[in-house]
Amino acid sequence: MTKEKGSVIRYSISFKQKVVREIETAGLSISEIKLRYGISGGQTVQSWLRKYGKNHLLSKIVRVETKGEKDRIKELEAEIKKLKLALADSTLEKRSLEILIDVVNEHYETDVKKNLGAQSSKEPGRKASK
Repeated sequence: MTKEKGSVIRYSISFKQKVVREIETAGLSISEIKLRYGISGGQTVQSWLRKYGKNHLLSKIVRVETKGEKDRIKELEAEIKKLKLALADSTLEKRSLEILIDVVNEHYETDVKKNLGAQSSKEPGRKASK
């Protein structure tokens, strides 16, 4: 079973501008224009609008903020940055101490964590756990 290759349709610049003008002035929707002129392709007319249109019909995200909100966002971003640095420092410190414990364990052939726990339980006023 063979599939026939589809033909490529090239539209002139004047045709594209005419379509965009109709959308902008007559208020036709993109789907109506596509049906009227037999234009296929999902983004064809949208790309013409971007290129030849006034861009007022394209979806835009507009964010309105007060000065206080902008300042608060900057404060929160600075706090996040500080917290990330603090987390990195504490992670590095923890890893360094783990390596130090491993080196001490190898050098003294002991388990520092177990022995440290046993020494702290032998302090005066405390009972050693068995």
